[in-house]
Amino acid sequence: MSTTRQPPPGDLGPESDRPGHPPVASDARVRTLVLAGASGVVPLARDFTRQALHDWGWLPAATADRRAAAEDVLLVVSELVTNACLHADGPEGLRVAFTAKVLRLEVTDRGTGQPAPRTPHRAGRPGGHGMFIVQRLCLDWGVVRTPGAAGKTVWAELSAPA
Repeated sequence: MSTTRQPPPGDLGPESDRPGHPPVASDARVRTLVLAGASGVVPLARDFTRQALHDWGWLPAATADRRAAAEDVLLVVSELVTNACLHADGPEGLRVAFTAKVLRLEVTDRGTGQPAPRTPHRAGRPGGHGMFIVQRLCLDWGVVRTPGAAGKTVWAELSAPA
């Protein structure tokens, strides 16, 4: 489901220190990567996220379900960063936050557009599948804009593996 709403207060823990962004639980593990000016940002973002998943015990995956969960995260990262490259003059940064239940991905860019799955989705056509994939794989996703500031943050949340 595409949304620009914020999670209800308390869903992710204490208040955020980042205006316009939802809070992150105090037990969260958080990693950030600056992508502005970097080359090869999609593989860079995937490698960064893969290392975080490894450090947090998602990888190496002990079961097929855990392996699929990790691959879903890496695919969503690829789609969000690729969309920032194609539609928003490139990504500024990537933030990965993990709690016991949810992994949240945030890609910040300087673009003004509003990401949305193409409607109608046409599976047989090349291109235009990124946000459809994000919508299908994620618990929720949305866009955060900071009033008076350029750009946006596109976020997506996936279930942590059981």
